[in-house]
Amino acid sequence: MGRLTVRRPVRRISADGERRRPDSLAAEEPLELRVGGRSLAVTMRTPGHDVELAHGFLLSEGVLGAREDIAVARYCDGVDDRGRNTYNVLDVTLAEGVSPPDTGVERNFYTTSSCGVCGKAALDAVKLRSRFSPASSAFTVSTEVLAHLPDALREQQKVFSATGGLHAAALFTADGELAVVREDVGRHNAVDKVLGWALQAGRIPAPDLGLLVSGRASFELVQKAAMAGIGLLAAVSAPSSLAVELAEENSMTLIGFLRGDSMNVYTGDRRLLGLSG
Repeated sequence: MGRLTVRRPVRRISADGERRRPDSLAAEEPLELRVGGRSLAVTMRTPGHDVELAHGFLLSEGVLGAREDIAVARYCDGVDDRGRNTYNVLDVTLAEGVSPPDTGVERNFYTTSSCGVCGKAALDAVKLRSRFSPASSAFTVSTEVLAHLPDALREQQKVFSATGGLHAAALFTADGELAVVREDVGRHNAVDKVLGWALQAGRIPAPDLGLLVSGRASFELVQKAAMAGIGLLAAVSAPSSLAVELAEENSMTLIGFLRGDSMNVYTGDRRLLGLSG
């Protein structure tokens, strides 16, 4: 498997002078996702939890609805100049009766670390219909619990502590327990990994969980939460205008700028306990 971090020499310059020392960098490698031997997506990701990433990605694209929808996921091909498997090609075999993803006109699944929908031709192409409705989620959480989540997330970001270069996502319960935390160079990859974990654990749909992300809340991250039946998404940074619109359309709760005891509630304040009215 690939490494989570890579050591590189660096020349450190500061007011105290300069010195040379090794530095830890977040690893970034391509992962090609194939379905039934057919190439579907290439994403730049931090190696690790690749099978979860595949499950989460296919869930958010409307291909999967349960862990039984995948028969086999295995690494294949992809060797380096020494003949070693790079573990950068993952082939998924869908279970009998599960329809493969649509890769027709105007669907280009090339992704990057910063954007999971690059190449999709129109906004309508990424407004996927979920088989699970976030509107039915009865999940509620107090503002006090929410206020403590970013610190709890940071405590579990082991690779971020070493490199300062990774995003994180977590699924959390109403009492503030972090059910799973995943890190990745890509925001969307980190979310796919936690959703893939939930799918493999038989916890999708997830109306009893909230989704927390360490950065901003984009349209795509709201969509991924909706596809998993999650009713609440909280972000440490800002949401985009389309993220707010999509959350509102799906009767989701969207929280941004979750920092300390302050936060902005953009949609769905009915899921927050402890509000004055």
